[in-house]
Amino acid sequence: MRTLVTGGAGYIGATTAAALLDAGHEVVVADNLSTGHRDAVPAGASFVEVDVTDPAAIGPVIAAGGFDACLHFAALIEAGESMRVPERFFSVNTAGTARLLEVLLHHDVGRFVLSSTAAVYGEPETTPIDEHDPLRPTNAYGESKLLIERMLAWHHRIHGLRTASLRYFNAAGATPGRPERHHPETHLIPLVLQVAAGRRERVAIFGTDYPTPDGTAVRDYVHVADLADAHVRAVERLDEHGTLTVNLGNGAGFSVREVIEAARAVTGHPIPADETPRRTGDPAVLVASSPRARELLGWTPTRRDLAGIVADAWREHVDER
Repeated sequence: MRTLVTGGAGYIGATTAAALLDAGHEVVVADNLSTGHRDAVPAGASFVEVDVTDPAAIGPVIAAGGFDACLHFAALIEAGESMRVPERFFSVNTAGTARLLEVLLHHDVGRFVLSSTAAVYGEPETTPIDEHDPLRPTNAYGESKLLIERMLAWHHRIHGLRTASLRYFNAAGATPGRPERHHPETHLIPLVLQVAAGRRERVAIFGTDYPTPDGTAVRDYVHVADLADAHVRAVERLDEHGTLTVNLGNGAGFSVREVIEAARAVTGHPIPADETPRRTGDPAVLVASSPRARELLGWTPTRRDLAGIVADAWREHVDER
């Protein structure tokens, strides 16, 4: 299969591009490098530096590509930022994807896999969250992705586009040569590792009075290699399914304290932590249930151990320094 991977110089996109190559698919990565890294693109993939949300720019790439499928990772991802400048998220994520889809449909690209998010659920009524739970995003980032999912349903119904929406929370860990790199960094595991590496003095624990075993918030961390495997399986399973919407979860959540303790054990550094009040809107527990992914994709996360996830991230974090 000939695949276009948008945002394929980013953390999850580049890891998926490598997994697609390993599975025998052809890969063209399209990325404007605004947040991605050219050195993360696997050697076997072709690379085009381009704004994938600009039809005039991406149109010739798609016209010449002969693509069977597009796997779409290009997006703004920071939920907090989305509540300060929501217009950027709706412009880039929602409207940008609409423009990309128009070009893909014009050139008969028949499959589309969306890197979505469990933020489409908002504040959960029960945990773990499953695909039938209400869709009520509490931030503009989640809403921008939910609007894309709704667009995809209409494109399938009207144009027959075969689509998959993969919802997950926290990608974590790393594969060789592809560390998690955001500027500025806001994700817990790399923030903790920056303290261990001496690049940050302390890490903050936001809230210690949650109704959880140790009082800190619990989140779902899925190894990035497992997420990449799910994306490959999804684009291949669109032979059998016209649409797929699945959660990708580790099956167990980890608290903030557990992450910090795992990082202390892995790195051998003390990692000072400051206890601070809760942030407004942070739920106590966010864990995605994923039996549907096992059923429809044959997918099960194979790297579920927190220490192993942190160790993989630390190895690449140290190498990046």
